[in-house]
Amino acid sequence: MPQHTLPATPPRQNVEDMTFDLPQPEPIKGFPELRWTGKRPFTSTHYYPAQLKERYGDPVDGWMNRIYWGDNLQVMSHLLKEFRGKVDLVYIDPPFDSKADYKKSISIKGITKESDLSNFEEKQYSDIWTNDIYLQFIYERLILIRELLSDNGALYIHCDPRKSSYIRLILDEVFGKNMFRNEIIWHYKFRMMDSDIQYNKKHDNIYFYSKSLKTKIKMPKEEWTKEELIKTRKQEIIVDENGQELIWMPGQKGNSKSRLVSIDEILSRGKAVDDVWDIPIISSSAYERTSYPTQKPETLLERIILASSNPGSIVLDCFMGSGTTQAVAMKLGRRFIGADINLGAIQTTTKRLNAIIAEKKQARPSLLENGAKPYLNFEVYNVNHYDVFRNPVQARDLLLQALEIEPLESTDVFDGMKDGYKVRIMPVNRIATRADLNPILNGINYREMEKRMEAAPGSPAERIMLVCMGHEPDLAASLKMDIGSHYSVDVKVVDILRDRKDLTFKYDSEADTAVENGELIIRQFYPRNLLQKLSILEENVEDWRQLVETVAIDWNYNGEVLQPAVYDNPGKNALVQGRYAVPEDHGLIRVKITDLLSESFETTLEAE
Repeated sequence: MPQHTLPATPPRQNVEDMTFDLPQPEPIKGFPELRWTGKRPFTSTHYYPAQLKERYGDPVDGWMNRIYWGDNLQVMSHLLKEFRGKVDLVYIDPPFDSKADYKKSISIKGITKESDLSNFEEKQYSDIWTNDIYLQFIYERLILIRELLSDNGALYIHCDPRKSSYIRLILDEVFGKNMFRNEIIWHYKFRMMDSDIQYNKKHDNIYFYSKSLKTKIKMPKEEWTKEELIKTRKQEIIVDENGQELIWMPGQKGNSKSRLVSIDEILSRGKAVDDVWDIPIISSSAYERTSYPTQKPETLLERIILASSNPGSIVLDCFMGSGTTQAVAMKLGRRFIGADINLGAIQTTTKRLNAIIAEKKQARPSLLENGAKPYLNFEVYNVNHYDVFRNPVQARDLLLQALEIEPLESTDVFDGMKDGYKVRIMPVNRIATRADLNPILNGINYREMEKRMEAAPGSPAERIMLVCMGHEPDLAASLKMDIGSHYSVDVKVVDILRDRKDLTFKYDSEADTAVENGELIIRQFYPRNLLQKLSILEENVEDWRQLVETVAIDWNYNGEVLQPAVYDNPGKNALVQGRYAVPEDHGLIRVKITDLLSESFETTLEAE
């Protein structure tokens, strides 16, 4: 089989400007390569610094698990400096391009009889893409994943039939066709419907690729019955003088002699699984359910992690979502790194991991059930400043309002007008790239530009403003070049992370906190955005605790990193305590209150 090779020269890291070269695979003659409009090589990336914000638990052998809030392209570029070639397993569940907005169900706590007013949905993220941008997005991230994987590393990418055929071709290009191991079918049954158009769609695809031919798995086993064993072996059962049931088994590992083996022994070993996995989806009443959209079952991740990693291995999931990969990795004694652009994912995962830490520490295990060392800790980092607004789905309307842009309703290309510029709001949940320019290039009226150039020679035929949240440095020049040098175009880039740091897109929450008689007391909490939504729903809340997910308290805050000694994380419908005994050896106190929308209020108290 033709080999898929990378350049023999090791990738160069330029420490001065913190740029990382990314080797490009050489095309294999005679094998197909997927093309799309705007496809370009991803040959280098910049280092992005990360800011440590929170720490939970203590290091184990110098290791702290990590969660990053930010664009995973920037996060993985940050990780290259320390973890290039060191990650043993990557599982990702990226967007499926499902053409839907995903919502999380929000329920006011402490209400025993739910109503339409006590429950509402909050958009978490949008999964609506143009095909070209989606493919470039996946392509660039797979290149970074390949660089992070160790030589024995494995990648499992979760997708569905909407984009699986495209993703398979990109994987072949990035990893090599000979690195494909399996297409796993995750089969589940849920709400079967009668249809005269198509069959029920009840499976997802999981592609398993390896970094090299050295990658091995530990074959998962599942239970089987005596009837299945007999049917598979096509042999009669032999009963010995003790009444034990036996069956002939072929020799293994160079031993050609067959031998009689107890059926009970064979059944106890289990049977090797195939590439169709029948694993139920999470039931609505399951303990592990977080209400985060697209959450995957722990059983699915447990099978993958046990098969393709060892205790202490580093597991990465850069589309973290509800944190299932991180939760299972912690339970199985693996080290992990997670990332997500969605703040709700960070809060959901933080709650979930702290619950596991509390449970394991209460049991006081020196080793986990599987004999692995427990890594009961994690840190939370920010990469770039994505706290400008909380919900990317609502970002367009917020930006139009904050930047005083006059909306345009009659075009799919531009969002509004400002100071004579046609404004395009670029994707705000990641840095803007050249691929994001395709809708503009496809929608520009070149004939109208010709007319304007004839009517006003020397003046720009078009004025375009790109509003983004981080961007490639040559974005404006690329747009001009792609439009063509014949046309005079004025392109202005407004990067709100760089140019408009003064913008505020959310109401700040407020709280009334105090230290009295040896207790920290939260008297009242006002989560402005949440209260605004509830006022629209005409819902009255009697107790502020009904609006709170968690309370974290650091009794000795160092002024930079929150290290909670108290993490009040009650059950799904239970309320936080609101009153906490202050230890005598306290110093500066830091309190973080997180509401049902995953928005947080933090304050510092000085108590005698």
